[in-house]
Amino acid sequence: MGKERKVKGRVSRIGSYAIASSITNDPCSISCTTFNILAPIYKRLGNSERQDKRRESDYRSFWYSRNQRILDWLLYERSSIICLQEFWIGNEDLVNLYEKRLGDAGYINFKLARTNNRGDGLLTAVHRDYFRVLNHRELLINGIGDRVAQLLHVELLVPFSQSRNNSISQEILIVNTHLLFPHDSSLCLVRLHQVYKILQYVESYQKENKLNPLPVILCGDWNGSKRGHVYNFLRSQGFVSSYDTAHKYTDADAHKWVSHRNHRGNICGVDFIWLLNPNSYRKLLKTSWSEAVFSMFKYLLRKASLTEHDTFAFLKGDSNGDFITYSGFCEGLRLLKLTGHDHGLNPEEIKDLWVQADIDGNGVLDYKEFQQRIWNATWSEQVDVNSNEVGGTEEQIVGFSVKNAVLFPTEAEKGLWPENYSLSDHARLTVVFSPVRMPCYAVK
Repeated sequence: MGKERKVKGRVSRIGSYAIASSITNDPCSISCTTFNILAPIYKRLGNSERQDKRRESDYRSFWYSRNQRILDWLLYERSSIICLQEFWIGNEDLVNLYEKRLGDAGYINFKLARTNNRGDGLLTAVHRDYFRVLNHRELLINGIGDRVAQLLHVELLVPFSQSRNNSISQEILIVNTHLLFPHDSSLCLVRLHQVYKILQYVESYQKENKLNPLPVILCGDWNGSKRGHVYNFLRSQGFVSSYDTAHKYTDADAHKWVSHRNHRGNICGVDFIWLLNPNSYRKLLKTSWSEAVFSMFKYLLRKASLTEHDTFAFLKGDSNGDFITYSGFCEGLRLLKLTGHDHGLNPEEIKDLWVQADIDGNGVLDYKEFQQRIWNATWSEQVDVNSNEVGGTEEQIVGFSVKNAVLFPTEAEKGLWPENYSLSDHARLTVVFSPVRMPCYAVK
């Protein structure tokens, strides 16, 4: 037993060694860890098939020991940024445990409870050796699931600032969140809504504070894979999956890694650290949102075995002409359960979708508009968010390249889930970023 424990210990430190080596070789690098630590109030004990209703939260020695081990690993790895989800914020002992150990290790901690006293929430910690916190905001994503998000605006303090021109902006926006689990297909729209609200908030924060484009790091449990609508939506906004970038994986490689075994026993990759560099090209946010909704619209239609021509006829309804009316469009959304309930599209969003689809603005959609805006749902309207500033001046700004990324347990990197892993039902994802200078246009 002792020999087996030693072997497991050596194997489990491989990922941490790779991260440490990356940082040692480049002292300007920063690292970021995201980890859903499975709140004790959700951790089932015993055999779930026997409907054992016991929870770890009923046994202090169990949850205290497990969270001590989680902290041991976090402090062994000592990432510059730590983003935790399912942090049991409703338990004072556990909160004190994390605040004490992280605080003693040099971290500045921010916690945020989910709304309606759900019991768990988020914890984001940044190391004072690497960052100065400029601002901290809390986003309450009202609606089903009681989800929340944290936004930290920080300034880099790593040696990079000492060896470069001090006029270069060295600020970052960090977001930590945990999206709703899609218990059924109707909740996929809710998750898309949640991401849309987060990106709207990030965009409005930058505008309100008159910030030039900054790197944005989005961390968390996204409860959706690389095959989902949320993944494609974030990609359309210029974000890249750091783990996939580090391993040179494409969208076709979704099966090569996992990060979660859910309560149904399925394994999938749902934990991401997304990076948006300030010089990235991306579509207008409202355009990306419309594309994502229409893509979901098409998915539901095809799931119902409707072809392109069948769909046009379905949306036409009782229209007298060869076109789709606004009322027919709304009825189609309702029948596909995208509207008509508390977490569906609201009237303003429906109107926005219609305006985007009605290219010539004549109040109806002909077959060409239907093809271009709904059935194909891939639009060409893109903007360079930097170079479109008329009269703006080019400046140098700090962005990031992805240097390394590892998952623990290491089996997750092979698309497998070890039976003897007990820290959580999620893998821990850590990414190393290396700062790079890049041109960017200042906002007038």
